[in-house]
Amino acid sequence: MPASSPRGLSILGSTGSVGTQTLEVAALFPERFVIHGLTAGSNVDLLAEQARRVRPQCVAIADASKAATLRDRLADTAVEVLAGADGLREVATLDAADLVMGAVVGFAGLPPVLAALRAGKDVALANKETLVVAGALVTEAQRAHGAHVLPVDSEHSAIFQCLTGEDDATVERIVLTASGGPFRTRDPKTFSAITPAEALDHPNWSMGSKITIDSATLMNKGLEVIEARWLFDLAPDAIDVLVHPQSIIHSMVAFSDGSMKAQLGVPDMKVPIQYALSYPERWPAPHERLDWTTIAALDFEPPNTDAFPCLRLAYDALRAGGTAPAVLNAANEVAVALFLDEAIGFMDIPRAVEEALQALAAPETPRDLDTLRAADAAARRHVKELLLPA
Repeated sequence: MPASSPRGLSILGSTGSVGTQTLEVAALFPERFVIHGLTAGSNVDLLAEQARRVRPQCVAIADASKAATLRDRLADTAVEVLAGADGLREVATLDAADLVMGAVVGFAGLPPVLAALRAGKDVALANKETLVVAGALVTEAQRAHGAHVLPVDSEHSAIFQCLTGEDDATVERIVLTASGGPFRTRDPKTFSAITPAEALDHPNWSMGSKITIDSATLMNKGLEVIEARWLFDLAPDAIDVLVHPQSIIHSMVAFSDGSMKAQLGVPDMKVPIQYALSYPERWPAPHERLDWTTIAALDFEPPNTDAFPCLRLAYDALRAGGTAPAVLNAANEVAVALFLDEAIGFMDIPRAVEEALQALAAPETPRDLDTLRAADAAARRHVKELLLPA
């Protein structure tokens, strides 16, 4: 992409971890991007500061009750302030933006991403739930409207990079690597005593709180398995997970001739973010480089699904299909939020997810958002009733 042709960019979830890093990456290439829209859930202060810095066409705050405050903060600018779910969809479909960063955490990120794809926008996807919950709808939308989904997760970006220039028919399987989280070597008998502060202390990555807890339970890897099924059109049995504590190899692809390709780098989200923004090109950037003289070993081990059942539950949901992935995702979101609020224990998270799957998952493939919303709402109610009985 020539420097003389800047690309229009909207960032959904600009105040979160991926969103703020996307702005940092875009700032490295001011001649290549014009930022037209930003959105946030409820962080008025940071969204207003970002809007003053990059001067987008518009911003949207999902929490409509905070729209008036945001308008006051931006009253002396030409930035339009939108609100609620409609505001997020409007930012996602701006005519001037041809690339949308989807970095809203949770089910709330699904409708605007679908709207962007249906408007023919390419989407750099950091929102796991979009493909987990609605993989069939997303695939249908991108094919029907000529849009592309560019993975931002480090693992999926690694697979995407390894597959560049390869014939899909030669792919035998993929291997998603996992750090193992902060409790990889901890005695599972003590898991009931794990605190939110301990679970938020990830050994390698700096991420938002929800994703960090998912990494501690290995649900994050389970969600990535479901994502990979849709991103790369693979059967569940062709997607492996391997624990790699150093997080240097981000993922690997095995080919039919016995060869294997891996993508390596320091644990830094800016690299996969930049690749999604620059694809199909690579742009020079001052991101940290690997220093091989400081790496004593690269270790690997199979995941322990007895200690971390969330990974097994994600595979179960993927194989079951229908609304099972949506139920899995919603149940997990609620359970993680309750754990962060110290209302439940660490092992209550997989227990709630498993019980929700057994009670609510339906085999029919959802064909519209209303079906998914209903499954999502039912799972949320079920978990709250299970974990917070009256």
